[in-house]
Amino acid sequence: MQLLKQLCSIHAPSGNESAMTEFLIDYIIKRKSSWKVHPKIYYGEGFQNCIVLVFGKPRTAIYAHIDSIGFTVRYSNQLVRIGGPHAESGTILVGADSKGMVECTLEEDEKGNYSYKSKREIERGTDLTYKPNFREDDDFIQCCYMDNRLGVWNALKVAETLENGAIVFSCWEEHGGGSVPFLSKFLYEKYHVHQALVSDITWITEGVHHGQGVVVSMRDTGIPRRIFINKIIALAKQSGIPYQLEVEGSGGSDGTELQKQPYPIDWCFIGAGEDHVHSPDEKVHKKDIDAMVEMYRYLMKQL
Repeated sequence: MQLLKQLCSIHAPSGNESAMTEFLIDYIIKRKSSWKVHPKIYYGEGFQNCIVLVFGKPRTAIYAHIDSIGFTVRYSNQLVRIGGPHAESGTILVGADSKGMVECTLEEDEKGNYSYKSKREIERGTDLTYKPNFREDDDFIQCCYMDNRLGVWNALKVAETLENGAIVFSCWEEHGGGSVPFLSKFLYEKYHVHQALVSDITWITEGVHHGQGVVVSMRDTGIPRRIFINKIIALAKQSGIPYQLEVEGSGGSDGTELQKQPYPIDWCFIGAGEDHVHSPDEKVHKKDIDAMVEMYRYLMKQL
């Protein structure tokens, strides 16, 4: 889990993902020689902070967003949310401005307004994220930003054996999206990739439980095409890999954005469930992590 620990420690809130992009490019270039197929790597000009890997003749793409929730320093000691963080007063936040590294404490008033308490004033516009505290025991991994560093980790593990497919590392997902339109356009027009699996993390609820397998989401705020979902579920049953079905009326992902694009792209959200969503203490069961990697490897061969 050393790689996952590294990923969770990288400062990459929505709009400022460049540190994660640089880490991933370095990791991919160093490791790709040991992978079953050497991918074409697309990044840089025209891709902003995103990365696209293309293996063999792709039919299906894996989308994994590399950004996280956080806060932006406003005026005085005020904070503005990036995405939907859920943290209590006293949570430690970290970042950097022109004067160097900063560490401060989150404060929330009775009206739900956020501010910070620090030894010095932090420059306006500075983005702050949770200070990582990576914990592991026999059953669970717990840290901030399992959503979606675990989804990224899953994609990297699948890359090791992937023969035909694409992997997309997208940005801005936590704060409204914006990268999926040009990324899906690129893959559809250049490679005619019209299927997508969303490698992201979902919620533990009354219907989704720790240790019972990876979650195949039948819907959230987006409703994917049922014929494709039925195909995924049939393959999941055939695989013998533990899985759970999810039905939600809220929440969204890169899949929700894919559905809004002017391309006939089928998609399905598949990921492990976590407790304490968007907090410093996101918690995922190891059995669900194993099932997630196994399911993606299986589906990418079958689709």
